[in-house]
Amino acid sequence: MRPIILGVFAAFFFAFTFILNRSMDLAGGSWIWSASLRYFFMVPFLFLIVLSRKNLRPLLVEMKSRPTSWIIWSTVGFGLFYGPICFSAAYAPGWLIAATWQVTIISGSLLAPLFYETILTKKGPIKIRGKIPYKGLLMSMIILLGIILIQLEQANHLSFLTVSLGVVPVLIASFAYPLGNRKMMEVCGGRLDVFQRVLGMTIASLPLWIILSIYGVIDGGLPSMGQTIQSGLVAITSGVIATILFFQATDLVRGNMQRLAAVEATQSMEVLFALLGEVYILNSELPTKLSWIGILLVMGGMLLHSYVSQRKELSKDQTVSA
Repeated sequence: MRPIILGVFAAFFFAFTFILNRSMDLAGGSWIWSASLRYFFMVPFLFLIVLSRKNLRPLLVEMKSRPTSWIIWSTVGFGLFYGPICFSAAYAPGWLIAATWQVTIISGSLLAPLFYETILTKKGPIKIRGKIPYKGLLMSMIILLGIILIQLEQANHLSFLTVSLGVVPVLIASFAYPLGNRKMMEVCGGRLDVFQRVLGMTIASLPLWIILSIYGVIDGGLPSMGQTIQSGLVAITSGVIATILFFQATDLVRGNMQRLAAVEATQSMEVLFALLGEVYILNSELPTKLSWIGILLVMGGMLLHSYVSQRKELSKDQTVSA
């Protein structure tokens, strides 16, 4: 249950991304600064954490050994994840982005065949190619059905342009985030802790953010003080706290695609947290009865997803010990 709990807490802090990004956009801030400032602010916080744990040197050695892999998969996991998320905030409300982002529940499951999982046998641990967890995927569909109900009435009033520019980039991000995260877990091979890995990925993604920032200065000038402060808040809540909690949860189930899918399913809670945040911070309307039915489906789908995952793992353990 610990990975699931960590995943839920991560979802709470991740929700600040959608709320504050929408707030910055409504105030006239550029999506470029919303994206790049977050990662610039994350570096000193993570650097101090890793340095205080006396783990900086092993990280630098690891990054130096495979610099290309670090840059590529960090750019995918952080750049192609957060850039599109911030871009979408200019065309769609936070609740729609948060709801669409939950496609990552299915995206993560569909990526399973690209990776190997470790299976314990009498002859020792062996690696086999991951399989799509269809039972877990069914539970994910229940979660997504709930999310669709939450947003159904409001989505009917959106234009095609809003759907295209507000949803498609998020779909891209939904695949990029789990892909980059899992690839970096393979590259690290358990040699780095979660703080080292997040700092390493943040540093390795900096070339992208620097290029974007240069374009941002040329296109519209420097960010306002308000956007800078809010980006700092996003960096702390979502970039540092949420990312570390989520990566810690995924590290606990590394090599087990079934449990990994269950952890990623906890991110559906972002919709609920973002919805409540927009109601109390941005003065959005309260959910309708149909939306509350959707919320119950999300909660029920999460519980079923976790139950199926744990039951299958118990069955595996009994088979191995037999």
